[in-house]
Amino acid sequence: MSTPHASPPSVDDIFRYRYQHGTNVGPIFMHGPWLDNNAFETDLNSTRELGEIKRSIETKGLDETRSDWESHWRTALTDDDLVWLRTVAKCNSIRLPVGFFTFGPVFCIGSPFEGEPSQVYNNCWNTVRHLLRKCYDHGIGVLIDFQTIPGRSQGRDRTGNETTVDACPSSSNWSLARDCVAFIVQEVTFHAMSEVIGVQISSDTDWKTCDLEKWYDEVLEIASSINPSLPMFISDGGDLSAALDLAMSKNQFPTRVGRSPIVVDTHRYYTAEKYRSMDPMSVIQQIPSELAELEARQKNVVAQGTAVDVYVGEYSCAMHPQSWSCAKASEYPSLMRTFGQAQGKQWASKACGSAFCGFKMHGLGGDAWKLEQQVDAGNISAPVWLALPQTRIQKLLQQAESQREHVRGGSLSHESSLLSSSECHYYELGWDTGFSDALNFFGAVSHGIIPGGGEGGDRIGALELWIRKRISRTNSLDKQLGRAWEKGLRKGVDDFYKIVRI
Repeated sequence: MSTPHASPPSVDDIFRYRYQHGTNVGPIFMHGPWLDNNAFETDLNSTRELGEIKRSIETKGLDETRSDWESHWRTALTDDDLVWLRTVAKCNSIRLPVGFFTFGPVFCIGSPFEGEPSQVYNNCWNTVRHLLRKCYDHGIGVLIDFQTIPGRSQGRDRTGNETTVDACPSSSNWSLARDCVAFIVQEVTFHAMSEVIGVQISSDTDWKTCDLEKWYDEVLEIASSINPSLPMFISDGGDLSAALDLAMSKNQFPTRVGRSPIVVDTHRYYTAEKYRSMDPMSVIQQIPSELAELEARQKNVVAQGTAVDVYVGEYSCAMHPQSWSCAKASEYPSLMRTFGQAQGKQWASKACGSAFCGFKMHGLGGDAWKLEQQVDAGNISAPVWLALPQTRIQKLLQQAESQREHVRGGSLSHESSLLSSSECHYYELGWDTGFSDALNFFGAVSHGIIPGGGEGGDRIGALELWIRKRISRTNSLDKQLGRAWEKGLRKGVDDFYKIVRI
């Protein structure tokens, strides 16, 4: 077995594989200035957006309509918003939805937006790119969430129930959606958008319907041929186990050509029917068992020849009113805080990232869905490493370096009686790689590798896929030595985190 390549993590690597503490920012580029409190749930296929554009063109003309829409896009997420997200909420990522019309008139051909409505979007993608660059300058990564496939009318509300009758797109609409994803990946690659942490190619839909798995195969093949290092996110469609198995089948290695890593997106809400009979504390007690589907699928990358990580793409502090009715009103604040903190702790320990339901989103039905209110109340807080002052991080980095040799020696001494000499060698190589990787992620902001400055370090979030990335660069893979290397890498990462106490 050749030694896994162990060059330091790149800017792209750190943006994409660190733990993502983030938020959904709403349909900024999918709805114009007409956006109201019903849009979030009712305009699933953008039919209302189209109607509002046509109405505006009829009354104001194309040029003024385009100006109104462009003004909305430019001001929907301001520099002050980004500063608040980074410095107060401590977010290092956002989840940004886009539709096929976001990319301009050429992608609207053959759709209901073709013609004058599509001209409103002439400059939309350039505005998106400008926002992406601003996010980069603030050290905020962006998951581009491609949501709208023309001709598809299925969606799910925040309880996980279908909100409309499913209508599968035509073959031409599937092709258009494929071309949209290819365009995003090309743009990310050509313009070296390090801030793009991945592309989500489905959202809130059952991937078993409409032969979506076949479409996945086609899209993932194209994405891998353009940029095999860019993570692709797929929805679990309400069946996390099945989606994990699908992702693992795509993440197998070694392969003759590079393959885009697949991350599974899942949503966690506690307003569904099965929770309504529970009192708030009973709901909270469900949290520690969440994402148990990962137990048999992680921590054994080499032996399984594949890897998978989960991203909690939506969650909130909401419970059904029936649940709240079981508690006293005076208990609500403390229960809400316990609920939010329990979720944050669980996602940080099990997932590669999470995104709170909403920041500057309409139609969210109460403060429990809104990031600003939940952060201000102390119900949602960032993982401890994102709030550390840079002076503290510098001291911890020095402390880790000074203890490195001693800790490595202790780890090797413990393993030497369990491993052969060759296995010990690869265990040591893995340990050094893991310790260095954890150190480089943690110090990336402090060392100016990630822009924006401010408080906080970073922790490896998608560790399973990071190990896959590290080890899949080898030309040959002896599983026995590979397992020793993986064990060493995991121990090196853990030892670093014990030193810096995160």
